[in-house]
Amino acid sequence: MEAFENLDVWRRGSSLAVDVYKILKSSKDYGFKDQVFRSALSVLSNIAEGYERGSRKEFIRFLNIAKGSCGELRTQLYIGIETGILDEKAAHSCVNEAVELSKMLQGLIGKLQNRD
Repeated sequence: MEAFENLDVWRRGSSLAVDVYKILKSSKDYGFKDQVFRSALSVLSNIAEGYERGSRKEFIRFLNIAKGSCGELRTQLYIGIETGILDEKAAHSCVNEAVELSKMLQGLIGKLQNRD
């Protein structure tokens, strides 16, 4: 049986959340850290929730929410870089992965929308 854990987009989202956690691990700005990590978790949580709802329409809706969370995460990472909270190289790596994840989500959304 197919499960959301088998979706490449979910696995990449999970890896991104782990990477984000690692770059935030030593941050003492707990409010910022919490918000950024919540955004990262929101990406894969929405993929999972939409998948588990069992309808294509709901899955597409939650994939769009996950895509929005990718944008939110990128914005927060940029702020972390600009303020010196985050290591620039590590954060840019996460930004790049979030961009790729957004592209994957858009591709999956398009595929699901075009299905007969």
